[in-house]
Amino acid sequence: MLKIFFDHQKFSTQKYGGISRYFANIIDEIKKNESFDYQLGVLNSINQYIKKEHQPLNNALGNRFLNTSSGSTRFKVNKWYCEYLLKKNNFDVFHPTYYDPYFIKYLKKPLVTTIHDMTYERLPEYFWVMDPLTTEKRLSVERADKIIVISQTTKKDLLKYIDTDESKIEVIYHGIDTETPLEFSEVNNLPENYLLFVGDRSGYKNFYLFLNAYEQLSKKYQDLHLVLTGGGNLIGADVEIINRLKLKDKIHHYNVSDEQLNYLYKNALLFIYPSLHEGFGLPILEAFKAKCPILLSDTDCFREIAQDATAFFSPHSREDLIFQIEKMISDNSLREDFVKKGGNRLLDFPIEKSVQETLDLYKKLQ
Repeated sequence: MLKIFFDHQKFSTQKYGGISRYFANIIDEIKKNESFDYQLGVLNSINQYIKKEHQPLNNALGNRFLNTSSGSTRFKVNKWYCEYLLKKNNFDVFHPTYYDPYFIKYLKKPLVTTIHDMTYERLPEYFWVMDPLTTEKRLSVERADKIIVISQTTKKDLLKYIDTDESKIEVIYHGIDTETPLEFSEVNNLPENYLLFVGDRSGYKNFYLFLNAYEQLSKKYQDLHLVLTGGGNLIGADVEIINRLKLKDKIHHYNVSDEQLNYLYKNALLFIYPSLHEGFGLPILEAFKAKCPILLSDTDCFREIAQDATAFFSPHSREDLIFQIEKMISDNSLREDFVKKGGNRLLDFPIEKSVQETLDLYKKLQ
């Protein structure tokens, strides 16, 4: 039986999120497979995808201490636990959930690392120069025995920006449950007609180009609202620019569960994903499944994942973004056509295929 050790990193920092869900999906599949076992280096977490997993400090005393302390305390406690488990060496393969290379001095077993994107390397102008992520990622890649990349675009970027042995790299696309019907939970006070933006709004996510495009559209379409979810509450510069554009009555931010997110996709006129770069773009699959039409920035990765199942706009052109949004929201049959194509494209990304390819990769390290 092959035992995989997953560490704490993204389970310590995410309540919801694509990366922690990615690893939770692998764990769920391992539970069904008699050839595999797993170890989870988490003492206590608020992550919703592993809330049923055994966590030694997930009790009244642990929660009282960790829920009233800073998030950094939970991270440090979980990191200490992972170091302890690494020293015990009671596993066969180590698959960390992010790039902190703390494990290198302890690790004696094979390492698998997943590279989710190369955005920091490709667009350094959008990031703090002292951010350690690029160095940590490089160190993880150099130590890795196998490297999973989640798209051909990410593989190409990895080979360009980090000196890497190509034979170590395997492309394993993200997957989604294509068979189980979605569950929906209503979102209160949702406007009738809205564009949807999901996730972080900073830097390369290109939110402010989108916001300025929406400001122009809102003058023509008085009942068209903008719904935001994820990315944290609206504060600071977000509030200032929204007020400056006189849009505070038309922009709504919701913190939602997965079921409510499905509801937002289902009822949106259009989901818009304007990022300048992504490693995959899991929200594309989420929107496909919820039968939501999509408008994407015209980037390498989005073309690879969506193919002809979405509309595209030139990522630096506000005018083209306005044109494409207006074209989509004014044509019901066009939106319905994209929804149909999205449903077909979704079938190329079953979660079972993604996870099985990951398990097969682990076997290669026996």
